[in-house]
Amino acid sequence: MPIFNEDTVKQLKDLLGDITEEVNIAYFTSDHNCRTCRDTGQYIAEFSDLHQNISLEVFDFENDKEEVQKYRVERIPAIVILDKDNTDRGVRFYGIPAGYEIHSLISSVKEAAGKKDEITEEQQKRIDNIDKDIHIRVFVTPTCPYCPAAVINGHKLAFKNKNVTCDMVESTSFPDLSQKYGVRGVPKIIINETNELTGSQPIEKFLDIIEGIK
Repeated sequence: MPIFNEDTVKQLKDLLGDITEEVNIAYFTSDHNCRTCRDTGQYIAEFSDLHQNISLEVFDFENDKEEVQKYRVERIPAIVILDKDNTDRGVRFYGIPAGYEIHSLISSVKEAAGKKDEITEEQQKRIDNIDKDIHIRVFVTPTCPYCPAAVINGHKLAFKNKNVTCDMVESTSFPDLSQKYGVRGVPKIIINETNELTGSQPIEKFLDIIEGIK
């Protein structure tokens, strides 16, 4: 049974709009010890079918070790957004990007296809100055209306600076991570393990923390 009905398919196609460049999606899954992999796999397969310029390749987390290492996939289910040249831009979705998170998935695909979000000259300057490895985790749930903005801002930094990686983490799919980082409400943003933000924060707040990391 399809996840997206006809009305939803039409709405999603309208939201995607005209994607003129190819976008590649790498999906990492397993038949073992992954209770959400099957649903996430169906979800991302149906999503990929929405546009002819979206391609999907599926990898096995246990068997496709070369790709797992290449894309630095830490856990499953995992979705990695790649551009037309299969360039890894540091954009990850761990867990199903369902509910409100469909908006962050659409945003990342459009950005990978070359449709840049408008940012200010000052924001771009600050992003360009990031010269250290930055790893952002944004914990979300599908029912959180404030979470996509936080994910989109984190992914925007990853798209615009190769030193940044940003993961959307669906918190109920990874209770071990949620416990480790003390996630009691979402969105919760963890930057380089020890720096955190709560709530939907503007991109300047991300940059303030990043600039303070030694």
